[in-house]
Amino acid sequence: MNEIYPLWVAAHGVMIITPVNWYQVSSPLKLMMDRLVCADGGNTDPTSTHGKDAAAAKKLELAGWPYDRHLKGRQFAVVVHGDTEGAEGVRRSLADWLTSMELSAAAALDRYIGYWKPYATNHEELDRDEAVQEEVRNAARALAEGVKATRSGKQTTPGADLESPREK
Repeated sequence: MNEIYPLWVAAHGVMIITPVNWYQVSSPLKLMMDRLVCADGGNTDPTSTHGKDAAAAKKLELAGWPYDRHLKGRQFAVVVHGDTEGAEGVRRSLADWLTSMELSAAAALDRYIGYWKPYATNHEELDRDEAVQEEVRNAARALAEGVKATRSGKQTTPGADLESPREK
């Protein structure tokens, strides 16, 4: 995460493309999601808690901090693909997670590729499916457009300036 977190903070937009693994995201993606908790109001300064000192972290949290949303306002696109079932649920889960961190959706897509065909050859289905390839390119294009609009001040998110009644 020491290498990944600064990339998320520096990014104006993020695109996640993932397969479905037994109705879930892959374990490395899930691990990254879990560790990005500091981007959503957690403590981003490990020196303040002396690394993983749980007592120091609890004391710091209870003393109060502003729960900054470090990724707020960025754009995202999500593309989920599967070969049997679960793509819709994974897409919704990822979009919900990113939206809860106050990122804005530019595109969200789920598709089945090689539906119920042998796993060993379903990559051939993807190679032939030019429509899904164009849909993925369109998701990337929508993300780029959203980032440009946000950075130029032309895109607004309704309610973005409203204060949340809950800190966390």
